[in-house]
Amino acid sequence: MQKAMYSALFGALTQEFRLNTIANNLANVNTTGFKKDKLAFVDVFTRFASDYLDPNDTVKKRILWPEAKVMSETRLSREYVDLSPGTLKLTGNSLDFAIEGEGFFKIQTPDGIRYTRDGSFKRDPKTGNLVTSHGNLVLGENGPIEIPENGVITVNENGEIVVNGDIVDKLAVVSVSNIKALKKIGNNLFLLDRNKGQEIPSKDVFVKQGYLETSNVQVVEEMVNMIETLRAFEAMQKTMQSSKEQDDKVILQVGSIR
Repeated sequence: MQKAMYSALFGALTQEFRLNTIANNLANVNTTGFKKDKLAFVDVFTRFASDYLDPNDTVKKRILWPEAKVMSETRLSREYVDLSPGTLKLTGNSLDFAIEGEGFFKIQTPDGIRYTRDGSFKRDPKTGNLVTSHGNLVLGENGPIEIPENGVITVNENGEIVVNGDIVDKLAVVSVSNIKALKKIGNNLFLLDRNKGQEIPSKDVFVKQGYLETSNVQVVEEMVNMIETLRAFEAMQKTMQSSKEQDDKVILQVGSIR
């Protein structure tokens, strides 16, 4: 098979992966606190010689990328999360919270501690605890936060929870030492890889009661990216078809030689 066919094939696979990422971003445009995904690419001219001397864990391992020793082509390096803030939307709900600054709410799940920017919380009617929309415990500095059924709840910018005039706890809003250590695991939660980063106290962070952070997905930008990706994919398809036709022509000509 011609090199042009390989180039077009892996170019098409790259565009397909990019299209899936864009589609997921658009599907979550209205998801509270959602952070869009982006893709990074390998600079093949500098990485090619060292690919198998210094192997790294990249997106290419999950799909059919060519080995470095076969040929040098553009390949995906990694998929990463864009943690730029969304806008704050006023809801007026006393159990809705948004974070201004680089921080995360600390959540207790059956599988351990997780982190989120989604502050759409509610009171569990059975336990009285503050929970996420999926029922996971929202943590304060003293552990799970208990909310009285008929209590008047106020949370100041420092995250201190005041019920009927008394400070009962403080929302656990934390940061991480290495943003790259965070991994999306679904339900708007992040898992912290403690081999790559650690939880640290947040700085210059404010909690806004009665607000929610919207998704940081920009619809127009993603639609433009989608159109560009589809056009690139179609171009790769045409290149593969042209390469196949050339191969067929050569085979017929060689076969007709007497």
